[in-house]
Amino acid sequence: MTTDLDHYLRLWDLRDPDLLAETPRSAVYAATRNGGEKVALKLLTPEGAGDEADGAIALRYFDGHGAVRLLEADDGAHLLEYAGDEELAQVVWRGDDLGAATIIAGVLNKLHQPRPGVPVPPLRTLRLRFRALFDRAARDEASGDNSIYVRGARAAEYLLSTARDECVLHGDIQHHNIRRHPVRGWLAYDAKGLYGERSYDAANTLCNPSHADDRVISEARMLQVSEILADGMGVDLGRLRAFVFAYACLSASWFGDVNTAEDEHVKRQILAVARNAERHADFSA
Repeated sequence: MTTDLDHYLRLWDLRDPDLLAETPRSAVYAATRNGGEKVALKLLTPEGAGDEADGAIALRYFDGHGAVRLLEADDGAHLLEYAGDEELAQVVWRGDDLGAATIIAGVLNKLHQPRPGVPVPPLRTLRLRFRALFDRAARDEASGDNSIYVRGARAAEYLLSTARDECVLHGDIQHHNIRRHPVRGWLAYDAKGLYGERSYDAANTLCNPSHADDRVISEARMLQVSEILADGMGVDLGRLRAFVFAYACLSASWFGDVNTAEDEHVKRQILAVARNAERHADFSA
């Protein structure tokens, strides 16, 4: 990764790199260019390169509307507008969870607004995104188990076959992927890039922020936050909750059969969200 860092510092004329975060998919540095402009450099690992390619396409399409601007990109790295230091999760930690939901609805409205004259780029569809859930449900059905994954897959199939309000999606909207820019306000980053019904982009909000167990598994919180999101985005509430149910089942299906204790804890939490949403979803809206 050091060799890659040196290469991109030279390529994009960057100075003063400061490591901000590192995951199996990428390492993110703050840096400066053009005499002091702060930017973010995301170096991609082989594991992250494929998944991040569509994210770059989506950011280029959003063109700064509700998201950070993509300044440069190639197969190995993205250079991004620096989003700011305040993460939306901090708003939740200060006690304003519902206010954070209102902010997310506003960010999504900006991301999803039509772009007249701008061609919609080719991106992965939601049907492809749900493949892991469909595969897990097929295994359970074959063994005669009417599991929550089977019910979630049925919900996903219904939603996909009756899709409405389709657009370019961020693909991973949640409190840890939105920051406050000092001039431009709240901006999303770390896009995955998908195409499908816009209500999907709100679903992950109900599974986050991380490390907020009591809040996230609260049925009352699910009801309140989903209502704020639906009202703020102008979408059907019951249908949004159906997407929360389907998405939470999808998220749980990404875990393997053998997980660490921490992963099992997160998986149980996500399935609790799924059960809460299933009780209030509308599969006919």
